[in-house]
Amino acid sequence: MSRRAPQQDIDEAHLEVGAPAEAAAGPKAVAITMKLAVEQMGVRRTAATLLKLNQADGFDCQGCAWPDPDPSHRHTAEFCENGAKAVTEEATLRRVGRAFFEAHSLADLSDRTDYWLGQQGRITEPMIVRAGGTHYEPVSWDEAFATIGRHLGGLDSPDQAAFYTSGKTSNEAAFAYQLFVRAFGTNNLPDCSNMCHESTSVGLAESIGIGKGSVSLEDIHDAELIVVAGQNPGTNHPRMLSALETAKRNGAKILAINPLREAGLVRFRNPQKARGLAGRGTALADLHLPVRINGDLALFQAIGSLLLEWGCVDRDFVDRHTVGFEDWATHVKAVDWDVVRRATGLSREQIEAAAAMFRDSSATVTCWAMGITQHRNAVATVKEICNVAFLQGNIGKPGAGLCPVRGHSNVQGDRTMGIWERPPAVFLDRLRDEFGFEPPREHGLDTVAAIRALRDGHAQVFIGMGGNFVSAAPDTEVTEQAMRNADLTVHVSTKLNRSHVVHGREALILPALGRSERDRTGGRLQRVTVEDSMSAVHASHGPLEPASPHLRSEVDIVCSIAEATIGDRYGLPWSDFRADYTEIRRRISRVVPGCEAYDEKVDRPGGFVLPHPPRDSRTFPTKEERAVFAVSPTEVLQVPEGRLLLQTLRSHDQFNTTIYGLDDRYRGIHQGRRVVFVHPDDIAALGLRVDQVVDLVSEWEDGVERRAPAFRVVPYDQPRGCAAAYYPETNPLVPLDSVAEGSNCPTSKSVIVRLEPGQPE
Repeated sequence: MSRRAPQQDIDEAHLEVGAPAEAAAGPKAVAITMKLAVEQMGVRRTAATLLKLNQADGFDCQGCAWPDPDPSHRHTAEFCENGAKAVTEEATLRRVGRAFFEAHSLADLSDRTDYWLGQQGRITEPMIVRAGGTHYEPVSWDEAFATIGRHLGGLDSPDQAAFYTSGKTSNEAAFAYQLFVRAFGTNNLPDCSNMCHESTSVGLAESIGIGKGSVSLEDIHDAELIVVAGQNPGTNHPRMLSALETAKRNGAKILAINPLREAGLVRFRNPQKARGLAGRGTALADLHLPVRINGDLALFQAIGSLLLEWGCVDRDFVDRHTVGFEDWATHVKAVDWDVVRRATGLSREQIEAAAAMFRDSSATVTCWAMGITQHRNAVATVKEICNVAFLQGNIGKPGAGLCPVRGHSNVQGDRTMGIWERPPAVFLDRLRDEFGFEPPREHGLDTVAAIRALRDGHAQVFIGMGGNFVSAAPDTEVTEQAMRNADLTVHVSTKLNRSHVVHGREALILPALGRSERDRTGGRLQRVTVEDSMSAVHASHGPLEPASPHLRSEVDIVCSIAEATIGDRYGLPWSDFRADYTEIRRRISRVVPGCEAYDEKVDRPGGFVLPHPPRDSRTFPTKEERAVFAVSPTEVLQVPEGRLLLQTLRSHDQFNTTIYGLDDRYRGIHQGRRVVFVHPDDIAALGLRVDQVVDLVSEWEDGVERRAPAFRVVPYDQPRGCAAAYYPETNPLVPLDSVAEGSNCPTSKSVIVRLEPGQPE
């Protein structure tokens, strides 16, 4: 990479496969971080950004939502390799201006990968595709906003528009956005959580009364046992490794539950410490359970059964704070170990070893991510994780609790601010009382429902606040056709992505300020706020001059769209919001539960922590007013003979759909992405060869063939019958209607596929 964007796209002929790594981070991570940063930003700009990243007087990382330490305990380099890559992507000196769009037609751009599009640089001015146009062309901000207002104003119903939000959007922009959408008249507020942690939000809300995790960073440090299930922190949340290292040095045990043995849970070479740079680092997982894909529900039921058999029950907690225990206990005592073996691929001895780790711990934190949430039975699995925690009283006490690790930096904050298609009545009541209008009460469209509505002609306008909706969503062919059906698509973005070239009859790109940039909207230096995975809210303000004088803040863009669409309806103070974000925070303090004195609290270094009744007082705001043991049937996902169960996952050189580079060095992949990891015995049983090129063809009950071509077969140690490959390349294989029960989250970790010999692309 360099300050010049790549002229050529990915050439998979250069793909190299080596041995998986045995440790994460270390000096290599430092070298790669600095090389990429300096090549794209230069030395001075690199220092100006990275030294302010995740600092109390700086800006929040655009990557994952892992929490920051207390300001008094932050390192000078309080960032990880992938966080630095995220900053580099945003603070790059590469630019995409009008000359670029003149040189590249939409037909040309549509043939490019997300990697190539993203590497071109920052978009510098608003762009439009007019009906029948072949190129994006510049458009004034005024005309852009007027175009949006005209399309929205011409709809027969507000419900014919969908307003998507990426997890990077600030709290201020999110609050203003949902206010505008509800004043417009709809709850159609799909967001990226619908595709990732929605199963967590539903499962936790039904089990403990709040859809958020119950731990703090200190709980991680103080835990006796940390369970990491369906999560690869070495790539997806690398700063978590520092917390795990601290816990290990405090005496904690770590149990890793994941089909793949990931380097980040084998050993961590902390680049901030001498032993990590020059020594062997810290061994992390004491036990790795290579669970079969979709076997986690049966696994946690088996662990619960053993703990009951061994008498590991916190009777005081169960009796005082829970309901449903007896029914759950009856269910798991009757667990069929043959079913458990087939579901998990594990022996009873392996499961007993894991259960013994629970038994021997008086303070357990259970962490999870998309390996748990993207299955048909994901909500049930989250509830089963809760059941095991309730059994031992592992919630609402130091060193213990439930820890879903969110994948995007402010996805939890966006939900707190009201970005939700199913808002609770109390939130809508407070919105009504504050702003003097009756918000809509009917549930709106989530991500899957929004795609269906666009596909079927029930929605005509799509507005995306950040993100790369087309590449992130399931069933790519269906999603792309749905977007092309729209009369207008709008994307508030910093860089090019696939969603810009798969568009409606008219399309707009509205370039926004990034977190690393100074925001002088309204003639004053503004700040925004974000919430991390552990409910901590803090301020963020960037140090850099904007990439272009034509960029506008997300808040400015939202307020301007609102003015162009609904004008002075209800007397909403859009100009006041734009002039001073403090006014938005004052309204947040009066509308959002737990955010009283919001602006004053975020003045504190490090911000403040939102209330969480289960954590704070062992009170549970469920309808039963107690934590709820749930009974779920044990399931075995049946895979036909000659087929594999595929999970989609990230490479180390990516964050969500943003591709930073072409290496996944922890898994031994270099200079390519189209690989499918398969157990060596399955390769032989299927009559395939290592390095053979195959097409991945998904099979689902609708009988539609979904194909992702030209993947090289790579042997990899994992449970028999399982496979793994990178998204977004494999998102075409995920059926739109294959979703988790109760959450409607796409089942991206449970895709039945066959491998057919193919030809290199």
